[in-house]
Amino acid sequence: MADDAELIKRAHGVTHDRQLSPSAEAGGVGAALLTGNGKIYTGVCIDTACSMGYCAEHNAIGTMITEGESKIITIVAVDDEGRILPPCGRCREFIYQIDPYNSNTRVILPGGRVKSISELLPEHWREDKTARELAENSSKG
Repeated sequence: MADDAELIKRAHGVTHDRQLSPSAEAGGVGAALLTGNGKIYTGVCIDTACSMGYCAEHNAIGTMITEGESKIITIVAVDDEGRILPPCGRCREFIYQIDPYNSNTRVILPGGRVKSISELLPEHWREDKTARELAENSSKG
């Protein structure tokens, strides 16, 4: 299974900041995630002038979903200079909602720190018995 250094390398490897059009650019941030099946998916951000773009984490998650997976073990985002970036609030919420297990997803943070999505989303609005049970059952299988 891939380690954190490999995920960071893969995320940085897909960054290639480029102008797509006068109103869109892509690749300034790359993300890599490791799934429950041991696969790594990557993605880049797309930034547009009118807020229709999305983060690199969304791109990687979309590819993962397309391939039939939803459980994220570890995720990281890296800018084109190799700096690790914490996920924005929208990405944290997106990761959490994709699969009940993902409350346990390891997020690689700057400074060599790692936290779970549930640690990054304290007092979550969806935190109820059903969500906890689904996450616990999902992590067992």
